[in-house]
Amino acid sequence: MTKKKLTTASGRPYSEKQDSMTAGPRGPVLLQDYFLHEQMAHFNRERIPERVVHANGSGAFGTFKVTNDITKYTRAKLFSKIGNECKVLARFSTVGGERGSADTERDPRGFAIKFYTEEGNWDLVGNNTPVFFIKDPKKFADFIHTQKRDPRTNMQSQTMRWDYWSLNPESLHQVMTLFSDRGTPDGYRKMNGYGSHTFSMINDKNERVWVKYHFKTLQGNHTLTEKQADELKGKDPDYAQRDLLNAIDSGDYPKWNLKIQVMSEEQAKTFRWNPFDLTKVWPHGEFPLIDVGIMELNKVPDNYFAEVEQAAFNPSNLIDGLDVSPDKMLQGRLLSYPDAHRYRLGTNYEQIPVNRPICPVHNYQRDGAMTVSGNQGSAPNYHPNSFDDIEADKSYKVPPMKLESDLADFYDRNENDDDHYTQPGLLFREVMNDEEKKNTISNFVSSMSQIDGPKRNEIINRQLTLFARADKELAFEIAKGLNFEFIV
Repeated sequence: MTKKKLTTASGRPYSEKQDSMTAGPRGPVLLQDYFLHEQMAHFNRERIPERVVHANGSGAFGTFKVTNDITKYTRAKLFSKIGNECKVLARFSTVGGERGSADTERDPRGFAIKFYTEEGNWDLVGNNTPVFFIKDPKKFADFIHTQKRDPRTNMQSQTMRWDYWSLNPESLHQVMTLFSDRGTPDGYRKMNGYGSHTFSMINDKNERVWVKYHFKTLQGNHTLTEKQADELKGKDPDYAQRDLLNAIDSGDYPKWNLKIQVMSEEQAKTFRWNPFDLTKVWPHGEFPLIDVGIMELNKVPDNYFAEVEQAAFNPSNLIDGLDVSPDKMLQGRLLSYPDAHRYRLGTNYEQIPVNRPICPVHNYQRDGAMTVSGNQGSAPNYHPNSFDDIEADKSYKVPPMKLESDLADFYDRNENDDDHYTQPGLLFREVMNDEEKKNTISNFVSSMSQIDGPKRNEIINRQLTLFARADKELAFEIAKGLNFEFIV
């Protein structure tokens, strides 16, 4: 049987589907990888008008207050002194479900914060887990398709999910997290949030450090069992939304402590894992958490559609002193998120009141659908010109980022970086207590028992092999629960 060639939408054969083109094995993603752009741009336009992912969500306004001095790491004015405050908008969401689906599903939770600062909006867009299923953006559309509906049955399919996960060992760490009790948090108030990606901070000496963001809930990190979550899906599918709104309306304002981990550029060079790999964590013993500030949510939006459904969060919304890293998934999101918003809300989505920064905006963008803020009046719409006094301020320049290589190519994301098993094994053996281990195994059995079709045994055996590489006890206990004969 002759195999079909992978092509672009215009029919050009394409050679690489798994890895994005980067500057060196760990370098940033290159703009010239047009197939990545085509794939992500098409993916962002697959469904209208709800979000393709994170469609079902809740939001609230509040404040963020700086409680610790981190000026040695960043020159951002927000963090320039203890006591500084700014308004924030937080949006929490499930990832895979459509708008209106139950918000107690076993699914990662989106955890997005918009900080309205005097230097512009800073959006920290992450999840309630510190890791993710994949580490290259070219894999994202295919992964999300497995979390949506089967093209033939129009139903969600555990077979699709486990087929994909079993073929992608890099997913194991997030899969282990998702099927633990953490996969069903007890509402939005009682879960942690993470920037997940590696970001960077730049200080007033133009020095860069790598940073991870952690929001630790001050309500206590509580979860639901699978049985409790399933019961709530039928009794109260809006449980998490109701819990958040009722708490704020009653004056029980939820709070989170923002903390950071910091890694120097020199430490990153010798760290035993790729520090920009979204499927890995930085051990707290080596990179301890540093207190930064407190976020409090204290106001329910007056109109859900205007202030939550139209809210647009971009990892590319950064302020001076806060920057990006070569994290490939982050690099993909820098392109994909604004593109998704331009499609869903229109090219001028930043002019919508909930997205509008509190500082003045001066640029040469004009016209387009939904221009609602005066279109910058009679000011010139070209640059350079002789009439306005807008200038590019060189003092905001960030230090150059050193690249590992000057060769642009498609690098195997797992070459010399294929340890997908140590951290998931540690999570199961050393982080989970006995009750959590028992629940995790039960959750795996419950889900994997739904795998069906002619490839059932092949998929189960392949996934059990991945589990065994992380922890043999885990693999054999799942096999026992499935009544499946598994031989390492």
